[in-house]
Amino acid sequence: MEKIYKRQEKLNIRELALSNGMAYPSNVELIMMILGSGTRRMPIEILAEKALKVIEDSNPPELIHELLKLEGIGTTKALMIAAAMEIGRRLNRNPQGRMNRPADIVPFVQNYAITNQEHFLCVSLTGARDILSVHVVCVGASNMAVVRPREVFCEAIKEHASAIVLCHNHPSGHCTPSKEDLMMTAEMVDAAMLLGIAVLDHIILTKNSYFSLLEHNLLPGFELKDKMEQ
Repeated sequence: MEKIYKRQEKLNIRELALSNGMAYPSNVELIMMILGSGTRRMPIEILAEKALKVIEDSNPPELIHELLKLEGIGTTKALMIAAAMEIGRRLNRNPQGRMNRPADIVPFVQNYAITNQEHFLCVSLTGARDILSVHVVCVGASNMAVVRPREVFCEAIKEHASAIVLCHNHPSGHCTPSKEDLMMTAEMVDAAMLLGIAVLDHIILTKNSYFSLLEHNLLPGFELKDKMEQ
């Protein structure tokens, strides 16, 4: 009886998506549609939740490796999820992915605002302010002092980025920067100057809002603001 119920539930998700569009299913339900089935010991709902957490916490190069650690996901399913993520990333790249103002970055990182853990991100950009990538630097860092410049700038250097935008979410729902946020930002700006990479902003995300240090004149080095507005 349980197997019939699970099968019917899965079919309902597909039918609802067909009737209402792909924006209708939740993120977990989208993963369920990709996976197709779970295992006897790992129901598809739980497997999809675990897979979604891996997606949120992993960067593209390590995604398949991390998915394969989950019971119930083999090479085929891991590749299916990774392929879906990659095509989405490619289609949402330039020309839409360009930063003319801080608000332009928010749609590309907004999905991290709804997570229950704090995610610290680094967005790499070209000299023309086109988005190269969104990189997860660390997860669950309640103290910004643990974020190190070498971890923040690693991917930006590999991609020959000209600028970066720092982002992190506040699961508490309050997007006002803390003293630690401001101190860490100043440290990153100092490191960026040595590397020849501009820090264009530090954006703090919540489910319903965001706070831009640049927009509030809290980003060290006002010449960066003038530079962006040119």
